[in-house]
Formats: sequence, structure tokens, C-alpha cells
Amino acid sequence: MTLAPVHVKTHANHEKTIELGVSVRNQDVFIIQSGSDNINDDLMELLILVNSARSSSARRITAVIPFLPYSKQSKKKKSRGAITAKLIANMLTVAGVDHIITMDLHSDQMQGFFSKPVDNLLSEPLLCKYIREHVRDYRDAVVVSKNAGGVSRVTSLSDRLKLDFALIHQDNTSAVPPPVAATNGFVKPCMATRLPPTDSLAEIEVIAPEWHEDGLQLVGDVHGRPCFVVDDVLDKPATFIAVAQLLVRRGATRVMVLATHGILSSDALAQMEQCDAIHDVIVTNTYPIAPEKRQMSSKLRVMDASAVFAEAIRRTHNGESISYLFHTPL
Repeated sequence: MTLAPVHVKTHANHEKTIELGVSVRNQDVFIIQSGSDNINDDLMELLILVNSARSSSARRITAVIPFLPYSKQSKKKKSRGAITAKLIANMLTVAGVDHIITMDLHSDQMQGFFSKPVDNLLSEPLLCKYIREHVRDYRDAVVVSKNAGGVSRVTSLSDRLKLDFALIHQDNTSAVPPPVAATNGFVKPCMATRLPPTDSLAEIEVIAPEWHEDGLQLVGDVHGRPCFVVDDVLDKPATFIAVAQLLVRRGATRVMVLATHGILSSDALAQMEQCDAIHDVIVTNTYPIAPEKRQMSSKLRVMDASAVFAEAIRRTHNGESISYLFHTPL
């Protein structure tokens, strides 16, 4: 199947004119557009393309968006902020889209933002396939969530691979943990102003626990085992680097970072390349990574997700179920 020609013209004031180069009357149209470093331009091109197809009497318009722009802004974080992901959903609907195919939305509840059907494909089968084929000792590994929000994603992957999982708890209020009192050989957490009952103050020793550093607390055992730090989006590297360093200090043999969407803004890839605690950075190609950026790192591995979307398009066009793609790697 060949791509239909599309003529895109950018004017001096950065407005865009887009014209379809083929008739789409009464056709099943699939428009493929993912986010990139020029995410706002990409979004406007997608909206104009959808509206052009609608104006040209297309029978059905499916937007295939591997990485949905603004998907992380799915809730109001400040009192005067906006739920931008909901705005994007409204814009796509008004433009004329009938169906959306995407992968690993930042929040599953985002599907409710759309009044049209949304197929949220999973990268999990692809990640499992990569791990089984490229990590020899994966059966001894631990799947790690870098925050509480990613626990469901991590537990799902660990269940599929039959592995243990661990959690990193982030204390954003302070990097110093509450005091811990050791009494009669037992270690108990205590408040700074309340001490456990004891006959002698000499029996109380306040210690700083080793498992709590830089505001990060590891819940789980990783000693002598490889670790997979899993998330949906890999953008700013600071948290990934801090988590990897913590895991290595806790005895992890090596740390591999896995993510669906490798945004890798600015010098993120260079920072992860310089981090000795991170051994591999594994992402899919849902978000385009420039060739020159790929050459900056020997740790970067890019998995091809195109077969998943191709099969989703074929099944959608033929009216077949796509549940098969949630369990089977391609």
C-alpha cells in the first residue's frame, strides 16, 4: 500500500495550507501523525488534514497518533491551569475525526475525553518480546516503578514476565526521612516529638536509614539482580538517573530504562549516556528520534512499533477485533 500524496505549504507567517492529492470520497481514510519536536505544527497539520478529508466526503476518518500530544496534561495541576488533553480531544472531534488509534496513553481515563472510539494499543507485548530475546538473565530481574503513579503499568509487565517488582517512593517535601528509633533490637519509625516507651533513654538510638536517599525510598529487594525501570514517557532524565543510582547502591547488577515514548528533550540522552548506573535505554519509535541524536548514545535501543499499528489499521479497516494486539507481540 502506498501513501496518498499530500501537499503542504508553509506561508511566511507560519500558517499552513494542506491539500489532499487524491480523491477520498466515500473512502476509509487513515491519517498517521505523531508528536515530534515540532509538536504544535504537527498537531495543526493533523487537524487540517482531518478537516480536509471530512470536507472531501470521506466515509470514515481514523487518526493514527502513536504519541498523543499533550497527553501528560490530563488533569488540572494548578487552580488556574487547563486540562489541555481534553482540549486536544475536543479539537480532533470538531475537526471531524471518527476514530483514534494511539499507544500507551499517559492516563487510561483520557479515553473518556473523546466522544469518538479510542483504541489505546499497548507496548507491553513488544517490551516483553525484547526482554525475552535480549536479556539472558531476565528471569532474575526486578521490574521497578519510579513513582507511585506507574505501579499498575509495572505490575502488569511483571505479571506477564512472572517477575518481582519494586517501587520507588518519592518524598518531595524533604530529602531527610523521619527519625527512626532502635529499641531493644527492634527498629521502629517514630515522630520527632514522640519516642516509644522505654525504661531508659540510654536504650534509644536515633539513626538515619540507609534505604532513604535524596528523597527516594526503595520498596523491594534488588540486591544482586538486574532491574528494569519502566515508564510510558522518557523525557527529562533527572529522576531516571537518580533512581538508577539508588538501585545500584542497593546492589542491582545493572539498570535498564524502558519507555514507550522516547521524547528525550534537550541533552537528556547525553546525560543518560554519562550516567554509569544506566546500562541501556530502550524506547519504541512512536516518537521520532533524529539520526544525529541516536548517534550520541551507545546505550540507546529503539524498538519498531510499526507492525503493531499496521495490524491495527488492517483490522480496523476490515472490521476485525484488535484484542489480539493486547496480548501478542508483532
